[in-house]
Amino acid sequence: MYKVTIYNGDQETVIHNPQFNGLKVVEGKVKQGENVAESFSFSILPDNPGYGSIRPLKTLITVENMLTGKMEFDGRILMPTESMSDSGAFAQSFLCESELGYLNDSCQRHGEYHDMTVREFFKVMIDNHNRDIANDEIDKIFVVGNVTVTNSTDNVYRYLGYDNTFDSIEDKLISRLGGVLKVRKENGIRYLDYLENTVEIKQTEIRLAKNLKSITKEADPSDIITRLIPLGISLDSEDEEAADASQARLTIESVNNGKDYLEDKTAEDSFGVVTRSVVWDDITQPAILKTRGQQYLQENNRVKVKYVVSALDLSIIKRDPDSFDVGYYYPVINPIMSIDEPLKVIGKTVDIINPNQNDLTIGDKFKTTAQYNYEANKAQQNVVELRNTVSRQSGKIGALTIDLTTAKEELETTKQQLQDFENITDGDIQAITTTLGSVISSLDDLEELIEGFEQVITPEELQAIKNDIQNNTQGVQTNAENIQTNTEGITSINEQLEIINQEVEDIKNQLDNGGS
Repeated sequence: MYKVTIYNGDQETVIHNPQFNGLKVVEGKVKQGENVAESFSFSILPDNPGYGSIRPLKTLITVENMLTGKMEFDGRILMPTESMSDSGAFAQSFLCESELGYLNDSCQRHGEYHDMTVREFFKVMIDNHNRDIANDEIDKIFVVGNVTVTNSTDNVYRYLGYDNTFDSIEDKLISRLGGVLKVRKENGIRYLDYLENTVEIKQTEIRLAKNLKSITKEADPSDIITRLIPLGISLDSEDEEAADASQARLTIESVNNGKDYLEDKTAEDSFGVVTRSVVWDDITQPAILKTRGQQYLQENNRVKVKYVVSALDLSIIKRDPDSFDVGYYYPVINPIMSIDEPLKVIGKTVDIINPNQNDLTIGDKFKTTAQYNYEANKAQQNVVELRNTVSRQSGKIGALTIDLTTAKEELETTKQQLQDFENITDGDIQAITTTLGSVISSLDDLEELIEGFEQVITPEELQAIKNDIQNNTQGVQTNAENIQTNTEGITSINEQLEIINQEVEDIKNQLDNGGS
C-alpha cells in the first residue's frame, strides 16, 4: 500500500514496495500533526538496497500511498541509529522530519515591523529564511502561498530577534493569531500556506461497532476555578516606609457583599473549593473588575477533555467516503461513553506495515462544568442501561443454552442409532451380497445344465425355462447394485430371494418330471 523512496542527489532508490515481498522496511510509522514538522521512523536490514547509503540531513525520503497517490511524508533523514541484537542480527533505524523542518535551518534578523498586513510580515520571515539557505545543495526554499489569517485591523506591529524561523513564526503569529501552516507542492514549487482555522466536518463517522477500535477519554479539571479573586490596579501603600515585596491591589469586596471573590457554585459542587486569582492591571473601578471577573469565569472555566482514538480506515475498501486527515472534523459516536459530537483530528499515526493499526489524536475540547456533569450522568445512565441489557441477554443465553444442551443430547442419541444401524447394515449387506452371488452362480450353472436337456423337453419349454432364469438373474443383479444405497431394499430383496428359491425349486421339479 505504501512505497518508500530515498534520494541521494539524482540517485533514486526504492527501499519499500508493497508489490515485492523481499523489498521491505522492518517497521515504519509516519506521525502527522498541525504546526509541527511531521516525522517518519523506520528500520532496515543489511539486505535492503538502502542499507549503508543513507546520510543524515542529506538523504531525502518520501512515503507515497499507492492506493490514493497521496504523499504521506516528504522530508529528509534526520538521525540514524545502528544496532546489533543478542542473536547477532544487524539493523539500521532512522528518524526523519518533514519539509516544514527546513525552517529550523535558518535564523531571523533583528528588526522592527509595523504598518504591515499579516501576509507581508509572514513574507518578511520567509524571505529571511530563503536568504539563509540560498546556497544549500538541497532545495529548502519556500514560496509564500495562501495567507488567510488576519486580525481586526489587518495590521501587525512586531519585533524580530535572532531565533530560528520556525520558532519565530510560532511566537510572532501562530501563538497570537492562531492558524495552521501547510506545505503544498505544485509544478515543482514548494508553497507555504498560512491558513485560518476552519471547521469542515467530513461524512465519515467514527462509530462504535463499525470502525471504532478503541478510544480513551481523559477529563482534566486541573484548570477549573471555583472561586476567582479578580485583582485590578496596584494600590499605593498608606505606610510610606513599608517595604513589602508585593503591593495591594484593587478588589471587588466593596461591590460584592464584602467578599473579594466570585463563586462558581456549580463547579464547586462538583470539584470542591479551588481558589485562583487573575490580575487586570488596567482596571481601576471595582464594578468593572467584577464584570470582567464574571466574564472570565464564564468563558474560561472549563474541563479539558482529550481523546485518543484508534479507528479502521474503511475508505481503503470503499466502505467510507473519506479517509482520516489531520485538520478535519469527524463525527465520533460512542453511546456508552456519552460521546456524540464532531471532533477535530490534530494528529495521526500511519503504520505502513499494518495500516489497520493507525491511530488518531483528537484535539482538546473544553466543556463547562454543567456539560461535564451532564455527560458524566448520561454516561452513568448508559452504563446502567447496558447492565440491564446484559442481564436480559444473559437470561436469553441461559434459555438457549438449555435448548442447545437438549438438542445436543438428542443429536448424540441419533448419532449412536445411526452408528448402530450402520454396523448392522454393513454385516447384513455383506451377507446378502454373498448370498446373491451364490444364487447368481447357481442360476448360471442351471442355465448350462439345461442345455443338455434339449432332446428331453420341447424347445418351447426349454426357452421358457431360459427366460425365467435370465429374468431372475437380471433381477438379482439389479438388487445387488441397489443394496448399497437403499437400506429399505433389504426387505424387498429377501422377499425376492424367496420367490427365486421357489422358482428354482419349480424348475428342478419340472426337470425331474421330464419337462412336464
